[in-house]
Amino acid sequence: MSAQSPFLPQGVPPPPNTGNEQLGQGAPSPFIHEEKPAFPIHRRDDRASSFLSFLDPILGPFGKAFDSMAERRKALDLPFPGTTDSLQREVKGTLLTNFFFDGAKADLTKALSINPIFQVSHGFSLGGTTKDGMAPSTYNLNVVYGSDNWFLQGGCDDGGSVQMRANSEWAPGHTSKIQGNLTKGTQGSFVQLEHDYKGSDHAANFKTLNPSPTDGSGIYIVNYIQSLTKNFALGLETIYQRQTADTQDAMVGYMGKWTSTDKNSIGTFQFQSQGVLNATYWQRLTDKVDVAGDFNVIAAAGKREATSTLGAKYDFRMSTFRAQIDSNFKVSSQLETRLAPTFAFTVGGEIDHWSSLARFGVGISIESPSSDIPFDPTGPQPTPPNVPM
Repeated sequence: MSAQSPFLPQGVPPPPNTGNEQLGQGAPSPFIHEEKPAFPIHRRDDRASSFLSFLDPILGPFGKAFDSMAERRKALDLPFPGTTDSLQREVKGTLLTNFFFDGAKADLTKALSINPIFQVSHGFSLGGTTKDGMAPSTYNLNVVYGSDNWFLQGGCDDGGSVQMRANSEWAPGHTSKIQGNLTKGTQGSFVQLEHDYKGSDHAANFKTLNPSPTDGSGIYIVNYIQSLTKNFALGLETIYQRQTADTQDAMVGYMGKWTSTDKNSIGTFQFQSQGVLNATYWQRLTDKVDVAGDFNVIAAAGKREATSTLGAKYDFRMSTFRAQIDSNFKVSSQLETRLAPTFAFTVGGEIDHWSSLARFGVGISIESPSSDIPFDPTGPQPTPPNVPM
């Protein structure tokens, strides 16, 4: 009989001398019970809020200041000023400059789908004129695809030129664009990369033309426009041009846009540091009548020139009439009328009183929907997608 241990109470047997009784079936586990630990365990499961969260002690104050500024800007409820490319959209849509043509022109369009947009068009032109004389007859094929997130366009002409354009809205407010043209000769071929960012009260754009990653040549344009009040926005544009390694140039420009409270009047200005000023004004007189004015001044070294243009647009139920006159005594007008839901006829003329020259143009446009598309002129039309442009 073993002696009683002085460290144990009376009647308590001493522990066994071996561990054999701790082994075998039904024996207690020699390890800590994982489901019911002997002491409390506080497991840490920390996760980073972002990849650069370890820089929060350094960047945190800047982030808080930025968030505070964003909240104050949001409280101002400033409107979106539009992109810099659409700064003069209303003026360009009213004046005849971007719509006039001479000679004969015909466009045949086959719509295969409305949503998404998918159409094929054939274009013919004959008898046009240029500064060097008569322009040759041309034919071009154009294919367009458009959805809510994509816009794809490709075309070619009888001269061997190939054009392409692609826009993608890959995130809210972010649209990336690429545009290219390939010709037979050394002149005329180009590639252009562009990205648009649209905020709540501002817009930014980056554009590069013929960039070369080897020597850094090309044209690079960065612009930004910000709404300062509910009616006025101010912007800045920077242009860097590097044709060769030894030839480079940089320019800075400023732009502004004023919009009336009722959105019926818009005035813009653009100024380049080399001495170029452009100012426009657009006014909506009625729901069907718009007027616009364009004023240009060039005060560069060795050149002094100023021109102004006034124009008006009348929208009727089935036709649109544009008239224009400029400071060079050039008067022009154009009438586009839709004789049927799928047939449009255009006629226009221009008289240059200063040089005693006249031009005349006539064109037709035929749209043929696919047999799979239900077409009812009296019924509601299908809703096209919001194509990123």
